[in-house]
Amino acid sequence: MEQKIVFSGVQPSGELTIGNYIGAIKNWIELQDKYTCYYSIVDLHAITVPQVPKDLRKNTLDLLAIYLACGLDPEKSTIFIQSHVPAHLELTWVLNSISYMGQLSRMTQFKEKSQRSEENLNAALFTYPVLMAADILLYQTDLVPVGEDQKQHVELARDLAERFNNRYSETFKVPEPLIKKEGARIMSLQNPEKKMSKSDDNQNGYILILDDPDTIRRKVKRAVTDSKGEVKYNDEQLGIRNLMNIYSVFSGNTIEEIENKYDGLGYGDFKEDVAEVIIKELYPIQEKYNELINNKDYLEKVYSEGREKAEYVAMKTLRKVYRKVGFIQR
Repeated sequence: MEQKIVFSGVQPSGELTIGNYIGAIKNWIELQDKYTCYYSIVDLHAITVPQVPKDLRKNTLDLLAIYLACGLDPEKSTIFIQSHVPAHLELTWVLNSISYMGQLSRMTQFKEKSQRSEENLNAALFTYPVLMAADILLYQTDLVPVGEDQKQHVELARDLAERFNNRYSETFKVPEPLIKKEGARIMSLQNPEKKMSKSDDNQNGYILILDDPDTIRRKVKRAVTDSKGEVKYNDEQLGIRNLMNIYSVFSGNTIEEIENKYDGLGYGDFKEDVAEVIIKELYPIQEKYNELINNKDYLEKVYSEGREKAEYVAMKTLRKVYRKVGFIQR
């Protein structure tokens, strides 16, 4: 049987948190043993907000090194930089022609960002879900690993695939979202009602993959809890619940095992152990990252070979699309 195809990507817009690691990259590592995987560094998406060019270049290489350090294998997966494959932009233009303004204006992230500030309300911010759809459809993707908050973008990709197929004949696979059932969303350590994000104004709200052990211990120690003093998993103790989710992912213990282990113990002991399981898992990743980021030749080899593999598949789809819409073959 032909392996199913997976596509996913992360923006190189700064350092990654353990939320990114748990929600995306840790999951990708398992998927590459079961599927044909395309993992992109989506730098085109990053410029929907202003970027400092030298920082964007640095962040792109940093992200590639983190991908590899976490366990993504260029022998098993196609790992590439989005802007190196122009077909992403070419397909976006075609899909723009069948995308409706009303549908794009209802996209949750656009609505949130446009309400927050009109200062940088650019056209790319409005149409970037179409670019995201092009990313997915170019590789005839079957499955897109996403969190619940990104499901709407996969729905748009499905709508555009079906719309194009109905108008021009069968061309694209209609992708499905792949939402991991276990492993809850990782929330801010300072505001457990909000998703952990590196754009948080409070640096104690998130833990970065590259944070050193002392920083991790300090941030976990300062994590918001409550006055109950019990390590219990419920809606009244959101801070503790969040720390239990983090502990569960990094230790492999179930929530029930964690509750039993810390029955009768205070938050201090629990927080110390949360910090240590994070440090233990991140240490080899950080060691590997430090080795890779100083080996620019190897990183260039990975993204160059990734571009070749990605471009070969992407161009097969794009040629088919161009023929269907009536463009003369170049």
